[in-house]
Amino acid sequence: MHTQLYINGEFKDSVLGETFPSINPANGEKICDVSAATKEDIDIAVAAAKDCLFSPQWGYASTGAQRAKILRDFAAILAARKEEVLLLECLDQGKPKREADADIGDVLTACEYFATLAEEQDSHQNTAVENGSEGEFASEICHEPIGIVAAITPWNYPLLMAVWKVIPALAAGCAIVLKPSELAPLSCLVMGEMFTQAGLPNGALNVVPGLGAIAGGALTAHMDVDKITFTGSGPTASRVMQNAAAKPTAVTTELGGKSPLIIFEDSDIASVVDWVITGFVWGSGQVCSATSRVLIHESIKDQFMTALVDKLKQIKICDSLSDDVKDFTGPQMGPVVSEGQYIKIWKYIDDAKAAGLNFFYGGDRAMVADINGGKGFFVPPLVIDEPPISAAVWREEIFGPVLCTRSFKTEEEAVFEANNSEFGLAGAVFSADLERCTRVARNMRVGVVWKNCCQPAFAQTPWGGVKRSGFGRDLGKWGLEEFTSVKCVHSAAVGHSWGLW
Repeated sequence: MHTQLYINGEFKDSVLGETFPSINPANGEKICDVSAATKEDIDIAVAAAKDCLFSPQWGYASTGAQRAKILRDFAAILAARKEEVLLLECLDQGKPKREADADIGDVLTACEYFATLAEEQDSHQNTAVENGSEGEFASEICHEPIGIVAAITPWNYPLLMAVWKVIPALAAGCAIVLKPSELAPLSCLVMGEMFTQAGLPNGALNVVPGLGAIAGGALTAHMDVDKITFTGSGPTASRVMQNAAAKPTAVTTELGGKSPLIIFEDSDIASVVDWVITGFVWGSGQVCSATSRVLIHESIKDQFMTALVDKLKQIKICDSLSDDVKDFTGPQMGPVVSEGQYIKIWKYIDDAKAAGLNFFYGGDRAMVADINGGKGFFVPPLVIDEPPISAAVWREEIFGPVLCTRSFKTEEEAVFEANNSEFGLAGAVFSADLERCTRVARNMRVGVVWKNCCQPAFAQTPWGGVKRSGFGRDLGKWGLEEFTSVKCVHSAAVGHSWGLW
């Protein structure tokens, strides 16, 4: 287990010797102390990235084929060390094993996909562009790394969200300073080591855990950073953009949401229930695209709610590393990531209860009181039925396993309520009428729509939102373009002149 900063290919303590504790959310106990980056460390990391970017081994001098080989070699190392990384994700973030395993599978897929895109970039270099000059001038396009990337990533998918930014940036040839969340940094530190083992030049990837206001603030304000890519909260994004505006620096943000899910009367209830639970229980509800606002046609509401509760009762809330559940093969849900998150979620729940909202299922601390002797940060799934649209639980991103359900009569009413939010990351629609699904999907003001499914994301397709859910895209060829600068080169025959002077 590595606990130091990873800068220029080496693990080292922070310059000022600062540390912060990494806590196991399943029992509240300290795993280790981790070096905390300050401005001094950020300056060193950015300098290492800059040296690497302009070196003969990387950056502007590198080829797509070279970068592809490193991504594939990293994937092979990760696959060989999968159990080690899986354990870190479970310990540091609290994920059940099957969720951590799925994340690592997605990482491996992303490595291969972006390796292929990197190779294709070689064939796209110096591509001729018709300029309408009838042969007087020739124009061609080159693709170059955008430069030094500051990546700030969240704690809900510690390794996977880091990879969503690191892998495409490396595929483009950038040099990166990654600040993972201080709540779950351990797998990212191992990732840095594995990339060096894969042949990535020193300085191309630097991992600097630290507190957001200190390390993140210094990183986003650094004058040598060419691109900021951020996943997190809206208020933090505002501070990031203020720092970026002073230079200015290009910014991509993914800021979460309060995603709607619409269920029409001709839906298959059994399969829909499974998707709905995935949408607010996977990750203990700590998912930016969690479909926590569910709109159900009034004619099937009672049937759906009964089936939903029956399924929720089968979920085991637990520490997936505990001996008590080592032989349990059914669905599991782990703790939330920290005491702070635990307190925040329970405040939403307590306020909703005090307001007299209808707790259709869950919301009782007694349901989790005996797990690990009551030491962990466990929150049981909660279903609140028919809250007013003004209620905080309906409008605000809770980032916990809290689902709100409301009925509707018409398609127009459902779409209006789905769009009646300041967020616009994702949405889902369920119906046997595929034309209706397509129509509703087109009318949803979100960046990602699921038809008759919920929550799949793929390395090959774009991810990002609209409105207050951010701008720019991760993943797919669009994710690579976020880290690529397009250079246009015009040329004329030697001795040619317009003869204007």
